[in-house]
Amino acid sequence: MLRFSHFVLRHKLAVVLSWLVLFLAGGAAAGRLSGELTQEFSFPSTAAQEANDAILAEYGTGATTYPLVPVVVLPAGAGVDDPALARAFDAAAALDPRLRVVSYPGTGDRRFVGTDGRTVFGLVFPPPPGAGGGDYGERLTRAMTPALPPGATVHVTGLNELAAAHDTGTGTGVLAETLIGGLGALVVLAFVFGSLLALVPLLVAAVSILTTFLVVLGLTGIADVSFIVQFLAALIGLGVAIDYSLLLVTRWREERAHGHHGDEAVHRAMASAGRAVLFSGVTVAIGLIALVLLPVPFLRSVGYGGMLVPVISVLVTLTLLPVLLATVGHRVDVPRLRRSGTVGRGWSAWAGGVVRARWLAAGGALLVLGALAVSAARIDLGDARSDALARSAPPAAAAGLAELTRAGVPGGVLTPIEVLVPADAPRPAALDDLPGAYASLAPAGPGWHRGNTRLLVVLPSDEASSDAGKATITRVRDAVRALPGARVGGFGVLSMDAEEALYGPFPLLLAVIGLITFVLLTRAFRSVLLALKAVLLNLLSLAASYGVLVLVWQDGYGSRLLWDIPATGAITFWVPLMGFAFLYGLSMDYEVFILARMREEYDRTGDTRAAIVEGIGRTGRLVTSAALILFLSFVSLSTAPSTDIKILATGLGAGILLDATVVRSLLVPATVSLLGRWNWWLPGWLARLLLVPRASAPAAPEPVPAPLAPSI
Repeated sequence: MLRFSHFVLRHKLAVVLSWLVLFLAGGAAAGRLSGELTQEFSFPSTAAQEANDAILAEYGTGATTYPLVPVVVLPAGAGVDDPALARAFDAAAALDPRLRVVSYPGTGDRRFVGTDGRTVFGLVFPPPPGAGGGDYGERLTRAMTPALPPGATVHVTGLNELAAAHDTGTGTGVLAETLIGGLGALVVLAFVFGSLLALVPLLVAAVSILTTFLVVLGLTGIADVSFIVQFLAALIGLGVAIDYSLLLVTRWREERAHGHHGDEAVHRAMASAGRAVLFSGVTVAIGLIALVLLPVPFLRSVGYGGMLVPVISVLVTLTLLPVLLATVGHRVDVPRLRRSGTVGRGWSAWAGGVVRARWLAAGGALLVLGALAVSAARIDLGDARSDALARSAPPAAAAGLAELTRAGVPGGVLTPIEVLVPADAPRPAALDDLPGAYASLAPAGPGWHRGNTRLLVVLPSDEASSDAGKATITRVRDAVRALPGARVGGFGVLSMDAEEALYGPFPLLLAVIGLITFVLLTRAFRSVLLALKAVLLNLLSLAASYGVLVLVWQDGYGSRLLWDIPATGAITFWVPLMGFAFLYGLSMDYEVFILARMREEYDRTGDTRAAIVEGIGRTGRLVTSAALILFLSFVSLSTAPSTDIKILATGLGAGILLDATVVRSLLVPATVSLLGRWNWWLPGWLARLLLVPRASAPAAPEPVPAPLAPSI
């Protein structure tokens, strides 16, 4: 790192001009990027995706979207065989020739009629989003109402109709979110530095974000990139770039306070803080490997798009920032309202108190994290349940669901299973009286027979995202497995397959990522237990952040208060995985910042207690400020219009706050104090295997660590 620092400062002009060109090109690219990103969510390696593709290719409706469900309540004295009811559903079908409609008048199946004998529902399968057609709910209501007998009502419900109030399309754009986050970061930086130097990390962040936009725009020319990447590149890029800059600038000011000036202060800061920045960026990128390796295009694009964020932020921090500090740093470090280079007395006192009460501190931190981790065990992946959506749904959709429920119709009819079979194949008898199925239908008419195929519909008793609904999907697949050419599709089936595709290989990915991180941190800290502890505490922090998601969104303790959105009843299946990919590395940043400084102080003093107090004293304010900046970035991200992005931002923000407070301020110093001399243990054979530089390895053979003692 020292040689690299000398190289950068020998080429100041080339460095500045290079980043200036990329900054200007990125500014031009930012305006074009949104139009090049995709909103497609596909899972091409799954059987459900293949079935849905075949259904859409032949029929052009259903498959990747839930149907609309018109619910008709006839007046007292009217019967379901009234010709007016048939005319109403015919009017629905005539609304758009692409629609597929199945109902009681078309099938004579009494399971479309509620227990009261007056409530009748049907299923209307629309084209996929983006294929035109507009708001079918309002159009269906207007088309069916005139055909119904006087006194009859029709309300159109369905999962998409119920969810309409959740994703209103309102919210701030990427630019506004970035400006909000940047303003909050400026306030924190002004407090930390007390000088115009607070503007420098923002400049580094601006260069990083726009350069990332430029590279992402280039990626769109060779692969589809999800629209989510734009939000993440802007907001996470803002937080990460400022965090890295904050670390390096703080160390540079410290070196100047110790009497080192000019290039020498930059070199010394790069040799220590620069190395920590590099390892932090690597750990963030490693966490995103989990997304890159998954066979899911939109998540893979988020993975490699997200990896650009730490990579480019590290490059800008380790090249442009040293040049800025060496040339104009001392000029903008005015009026210097806050002193640098001293140990924070408050944080040192805090660290000393944690060391003295280490068992209490560790126990309290573990109690908080453990309670949240227990809540995480209740996480329910999938689409939000209809009863949860109905609490804030449009009145017509909520009324339709209420009428179905009163009539004894199960909620599973909102998530039908579509079965594509050859036209000449007999209807599988196993679908009749299938456990968990409310009805099995073979609709007639041209909307259900195309080419050499026909469509069957199975209505589950339980919604497809529930455990019982997933079991019904499995039974349907088993029932048609022996039928050549049969395929099982539908949006609920796709969600189940997608969940399995994402989380099936996850334990292996977690093990690989954990092992890679452990090896890198062992080499960085020259310690086995510090690296192992960092990985384990990181995973515990992640579990706690999932617990926050369950409490705030799934249970609704906070979603209504903060966003005026009721409990979702479930967490969208891709959110926890994406949260892991980003939080794993981001939260590890603070571990690297703190332990790297503790390691440095231990090497200087040989005293574990002094290393804890000095390490926390010099990094406490830094870590808290960095976490607050990143948290503000996630607050800005939570103003996006999509509920799923709000949920993701909640998990990321909660994870960062928990990690910087409960974990790094309490649990890390407490466990380092408890482990004592074990913290610094690195067997000679492992040092040689990991190629730890000779100067960094222990100077003498490592003694066998003493058993844990109650005091240092």
